[in-house]
Order: sequence, then C-alpha cells, then structure tokens
Amino acid sequence: MLFGRLRRSAAVAFGLTAAGALVGCGAEPSAEVAVREFLLEWQSGNHEAAAQRTDGDPQEVAAQLTAFHDQLDLAALRLALGAVSRDGDTAEATFEVDADLGIGDPVWQYSGTMSLHRDGGRWLIDWGPTVIHPLLDSEERLAVTYDVPDRGQILDRDDEPLVEETEVVAFGVRPGEMPDMEAGIDAFAELLDEDPAPFLNRVRSAPPEDFQPLVLMRADDVDSGLVRSAGGIDGVETEETTMPLTPEVAPSLVGEVAGTDEHNIANRVGGPYQAGDTVGLNGLQAAYQQRLSGTATARIVTLDEDGAHVDDVEQWSGSASGTLQTTLDREVQEAAEEALASGEVQEPVVRGSMVAVDSRDGSVLAAADYPTDLDEDAALTAEYRPGAAFSVVSGAAMLAAGVSPEDTAACDPEGSFGDHSVANLSGEQLWGEATLQQNFAQACSAGLAAFGEDLDAEALSDTAATFGIGAEWQLPVDAFPGSVETPAGPGDTAATAAGETGVTVSPLSMALAAGAVADGTWRSPTLVSSDELDQVTAEDTDLAEAGLDSDALEQLRELMRTTVTSGRASAAGVGTVPVHGQVATVPQNVDGEDRVVQWFVGYQGHVAFATAIEVDAPYEHLVVGLGTQYAVGASADFLVALPPDYVGDPDSQADQPSPEDLEHQGG
Repeated sequence: MLFGRLRRSAAVAFGLTAAGALVGCGAEPSAEVAVREFLLEWQSGNHEAAAQRTDGDPQEVAAQLTAFHDQLDLAALRLALGAVSRDGDTAEATFEVDADLGIGDPVWQYSGTMSLHRDGGRWLIDWGPTVIHPLLDSEERLAVTYDVPDRGQILDRDDEPLVEETEVVAFGVRPGEMPDMEAGIDAFAELLDEDPAPFLNRVRSAPPEDFQPLVLMRADDVDSGLVRSAGGIDGVETEETTMPLTPEVAPSLVGEVAGTDEHNIANRVGGPYQAGDTVGLNGLQAAYQQRLSGTATARIVTLDEDGAHVDDVEQWSGSASGTLQTTLDREVQEAAEEALASGEVQEPVVRGSMVAVDSRDGSVLAAADYPTDLDEDAALTAEYRPGAAFSVVSGAAMLAAGVSPEDTAACDPEGSFGDHSVANLSGEQLWGEATLQQNFAQACSAGLAAFGEDLDAEALSDTAATFGIGAEWQLPVDAFPGSVETPAGPGDTAATAAGETGVTVSPLSMALAAGAVADGTWRSPTLVSSDELDQVTAEDTDLAEAGLDSDALEQLRELMRTTVTSGRASAAGVGTVPVHGQVATVPQNVDGEDRVVQWFVGYQGHVAFATAIEVDAPYEHLVVGLGTQYAVGASADFLVALPPDYVGDPDSQADQPSPEDLEHQGG
C-alpha cells in the first residue's frame, strides 16, 4: 500500500427524520420522550441541547458529541429509536445509527444502547462514551482510515509495461502537529493554490499522528523553495515515492494520470476522488480507472490519547488494483513513433499518424501520432478524406462488378463527372488509355473516377461497409470508424470511388480495410486483451461471402503490389516479404486549416497499416510525383524496424521483392 490514509468528499444532508417510536409523543414525561428528544437534537447538531438531557457535564457532553461528528467528518447522521424498557425509575433504550461518511464512502450502520434514570420529574441519560458507540472507552476517539492500493500497470501484449514509474513528491500534513488546524490548512492551500475546504474536511477526521498526503506532484516540477515554504507551516511535511504515472509510449492512448505534467491531483478530479488518489484523466487510464486504481479498504478505528491505534471497530473491504493488458506491441509502437518523428526536420509536416493492426484478428499493434503529445489522437479519431487511398475499397467494388485489371480508362490531368471535377493528384499524366492496374499503381484519381462512374451506387457503399467503413464498433477510447454516403448518381459515384467526396475515414479504419485485403476477412478492432472488455464489436465480414470472390481478391492484392513494385509507393518495397499498398495526396480542410494529407495504406505479412501525414504547404509542391513522399517514407522506415516475427513466412508469399524494391527504403 502506498499510503494508509483518510479520504473525504462533499457532504450530502439527510432530512431530519426519526423512525419508529420517535414519531409518537406521550402526554406525561417518559423515558421514550427523553430518548427521542436527545436523538433528534444529536442528529440535528444541537449538541448543547442534547447534552442537557444527560447527567454529564453539559460542556463535556456537547464537546464529545461534536468530536464524534468531526472525528468522522460526517456528511450526515440519522438516528432511529428502537425499543425502550422501563424498570421503576430506570430504563434501557436501543437506537440505530446511520453515519454517512460522505459521497463515495460507506454508511456506517450500528446499534447503540443507553441507560436512563429518573431524577425528580425528569428522565436523564446516563452519560458515557458508550452512548456514542458501545466499544468506545473513555480517553479514546474514533477515526476513519483508508488503505489505498497502489495503481496497476498498463501492459503490452507481451507484458511489457507501457507506463513509467515516476518520482512523486507528496505534500501533506500530520494533524496532531498542527496547533491551529484551520490556519495551517489555509496557509497550506494558499501556498499550493488550492481550495482549503476539501483539505480541512479530510484532516479533521484523520488519525493525528498519521501523514495525510493531500497533493501529489511530479518531483521534476517541485523546486526546493516550494518544499522549504511548505515545511515552514506547522504540521506540513513532504514524502517521496514512485508511481506508474507517465506513459512511455502512445501517450494519448495510454492516457494521463492526475499528478503528471504540472497537474496536481486536487484541482483536476471531482466525484469520489480527491487529493492523494491517482486518477486517470483520459485514454485507457480513465476508461479503466476503477480496475487500475482498485478501491480502498475503509476502517473505523479507535485511537488512544497519543493517536495510537487501539482497535478496529468496523471495516469495509476494498478491491485490489489490477493490471490492464493491451493488444499493443511496444516494439511495433516504438517503430511507428520513431518513423513519424523522422519527419520532424521537414518543416511542412504539421501532424502525422500511423496505425498498425494484426490482419488475422483486428488487434491494434500500434497507434502513433506526431507530435507525441497527450492531446494528439488523430491515429484513431481523425476524419480525413482518403482520396486515391480509397481505391483499396472501391477497387474491390470494381473487380466484383466485373472490371478487369486490363480494362482501360484515360488518366487525364483532370476529369469532369457530373458536378464533380476530379484531378489527377499523382502529378504525372499517363498518355492515352491506361489499364486499371496502371491507374491504380499511379494513384491516378481521374482514371479511378472514370472506372467508378459505371459502378452501382449502392454496391459501392455496400462494399465500403464490407471493408468496415462506418461499421458499428467501439473501443474503450475515442475512435472514428469512418463514414460513407450512398452516391446520388454516376457523378457522385465516380467522385466517391476516387475518395474525393462522400467518404471520410480515420487511419485506424483504413488500416482495418488493408487488413481485410491481407486476410480475406474484415475484422473489428480490439485494443484490450481481456475477457472483461466491455466494447461493441461488429461482426467479422468474409470478403468472398460479401461478393468478392477469390480471383477478384487476388487481383486486388496484385493491384496493391504493383503500386509498390513499379508505382507511386516504390520506396516502400523493403524487407524480405512483399509490401502491398496504395498512396494518395489529398488537399482538404482540417480543423479549419487548409492542409494536404498524404496517405500510404497497405500491409506486409500480417501487419496492416495506414499512415496519414498532414502537410502545411501549397498543394502544387507536394504532389506525389513532384514532392517529398512523407507518408511513403515514414511507412518504409516503420516496415524496416518491424520485429521479424510480424512479417510471416516469406515462402508463403506469392512473390518476392525485386532488387529495385530493396534499394528504396526512404522517402
């Protein structure tokens, strides 16, 4: 356990009600009336009036009742009278107690008893600490303690940790060493720019000698002056420890834990959590907060005059924290991040994303973004137009409709299709009629649109659904499955086939589409290796059963292979296993900014991937034929760095890379 400590939350008030015999009131003075009035005054916080109904010193009794409330820092107290038995001038009464320890904390329920005696015309309660609780002795007090489990780790598929142990400084107090608690807490909160109220609520109920951590900060963010200033406040101390807080890879996916990146815990967390707890704020850390943090074991304890533990009065067992195993492969993730970072020196690159999935089961191997920030999650959430990269899908529709790779259409610089003008973004014209294979390999948008013009609109949108575009799946973190509209006519169909209109995708959705070509079956993505994963998944789709027979599937693979061997992605012909893919260069508006998005979508072995690079530069300098191929180059770097076991058995492939393939390993 990192800390055994108290936690407090905002209070909620019960209405002042009394059950059972509390409702009735006899006309003559009675033991029942005396007990009822005492309980109502105790419950309402009128401790001075309650003390007058006992035979104890009124000031001492009132102080003990107030201490009971403060020692537990109660959110509310409800008391109900039970049976009252009378024997002459003495009586015995029972009552029930519901002591609410606060939002997110348990309600302590127990039975109490009290004795009474008649003094003249009045019934008085025989006062002693057992009236408050049967196990409470004189010179003892109650307190609530919490044993909080250490936060669990997030692992990759091979049990490699994804979260770094971070040195943390805990700022806290020892309540018994604060001569003026309110003044001390005010000074402490002002120093750390925090609200003092939650701190005061917590410290009041703490065992006086126990260190109570209230604010956790990364050690790198704490200067010696702050530590000295905190130490100048009576009762304030610091302790150092380590916690798994900082994501080592995939920061936006793994997520942030409160206490990192100059954020302390108290000012970021609401609900049942408070200062001293570790709380995931986003990503998997937030999605699996309860599993990773566990729940505290809460205890009501008695303490002696020196604050030493005497006995456990009540306990609520918490749950242990647990680890979370993901489908990520740390080596693959690092390869993707390093490949994207290699474009850092090339100033036009604004943002880059890469996703890799295992085509055999849809598990996400890597989801990388550049820059590598907590707020960058475009790999899963970006909504881009795919341009010619969509021909991985629309090409399947063409082949299923009977178009042959040898059929021809003009690859003009620009083509008009109804209300749409589709430009050849490859930057090079194929003179005369070009085959589907040539148009595909050169990512000729105008030529691809010409082939798509004769497609059945509904068949095209159905094929996109077969490849998972817009499928109803959900990961435990935000992700965009893509969307596709059914074209309204031949012009719309042509533009959609070229990925120019009516279709929006994310890098993840395109990686899954490439995986469908590699495996022959589209599979919904998974991110967490757990039977407990509560996520919505779409049914796997066999491409052959959906209308793409084995011959057409092999033809589609050959189209993607030609793009790499002799087409626009020839720089990606790396490794000992053939790479299949498609490229695109797509001017579009991204978050209100004019960008050029370069794509490379494909697979090698059973690793399917999609790379999208946003470039802030005039389009004419970035066409695939004339400018730097950022997406192709980053993908090539990634494939070179892949662990060998991911590319499968070279002998199982239909063809091997040519010497020319192996010469091109960069952009």
